[in-house]
Order: sequence, then structure tokens, then C-alpha cells
Amino acid sequence: MEWTDVLGLVAGICTTVAVVPQIKKALQTKKVEDISPGMFSILIVGVFLWVVYGITQKDMPIIVTNGVSLALNGMMLFLMLRYREK
Repeated sequence: MEWTDVLGLVAGICTTVAVVPQIKKALQTKKVEDISPGMFSILIVGVFLWVVYGITQKDMPIIVTNGVSLALNGMMLFLMLRYREK
């Protein structure tokens, strides 16, 4: 594995795990009123496009880290829709 692959993996891991504390808090408190669904929707579109880009470039670090990020951010968006006040 080249150093650029390691760099890509570390960067991807950092951006991917950034949402984990927010998911944990939302699951524990069931409070999501201060989180913007619009921001997460835009983020999900961007991460999805990164996955597509990674596939076109056959770049596994981009595909894997952004694929996991897509799943986590999608989970957060689901929690926001589920727990939001009506």
C-alpha cells in the first residue's frame, strides 16, 4: 500500500467517524431538534458522489471510507426524521 493510500484512509476514517458521537447522542436522548436535516441531506449527496467518483477511479480508500460515511450519515438522517418533534 502506497503512502497516498494510507493518507486517503486516515482522512476518510477521520471524516467518517466524526458523525458517530452525534448518532450515539441521538440514540440516547432521542433529541434531534438542533440538527439540520438539510445539511445532512447535502452531505449525503456529496458523500454519494464521492463513492461514485471512487468507483470510476477504482480508488478503494475513497470507496470504502465514503461508503461507510454514506451509511452513517444516512442513519443520522433517519434518526432525525424519526425523532423530530411534529
